[in-house]
Amino acid sequence: MADSAAPRPAAAALTPAAAALAAEDDGYYHESALNAAWTGARLAVGGLTFLFGSFAFAYFYLRSLNSEGHWKGSGFHHPNGWLGAIIMLLLLSSAGVHYYALQRIKAGNKRTWQLGGLIAMVLGLTAVGLQIGELLYLPFGPGASGYSSVFTGFYPVFIVIVLSGLLWLEILLARSRFIPAISFVEQPPTYTETFSVQRFQASLSAFATVWNYLALVALLFWLMFYALS
Repeated sequence: MADSAAPRPAAAALTPAAAALAAEDDGYYHESALNAAWTGARLAVGGLTFLFGSFAFAYFYLRSLNSEGHWKGSGFHHPNGWLGAIIMLLLLSSAGVHYYALQRIKAGNKRTWQLGGLIAMVLGLTAVGLQIGELLYLPFGPGASGYSSVFTGFYPVFIVIVLSGLLWLEILLARSRFIPAISFVEQPPTYTETFSVQRFQASLSAFATVWNYLALVALLFWLMFYALS
């Protein structure tokens, strides 16, 4: 156990064969990290689809069944449509701003991405704050009808996941401070710096995939709860 935790000898102390083997190991683990970011983002989208799909199934099942008119119930009042639209547009705008900024960092403009990422985070936090406010002052109780049950079940879960995405973005913004802007245009002088930049880019692309997906989920459920109901 102690041997496995021991630090690797300095490159100068390694024989040429050992140095080549160490470089091969580093490259292998680096490629594994890049593939893990790509795979993890797709698995996250797949897992979240199952999660949100359960709410979509409950929505359409209870709506089509409408047992004794309890889908909405007597005296039902819709949640504020304008507020729901604003929340949805804020999340779509957040994803759109970040997508634009992502193209800029690929061109080497790190500051534009940092600014765009900050704006995207503010837009997302604003949407979360408004959604929490809406949940606190709904015109119905959680179990008043089928509609209200699905509504009050979905949005708290969605808020938690969106907040997790915003935390991920905040971590990426913090990491970007230690990467020179030129590293996104020209290859850094050392393998360590090159690997660091490539892993950051992989994490950034993974985040963009998940964030764009969440924006589309916000649009879909806005259509279900506000436009189609």
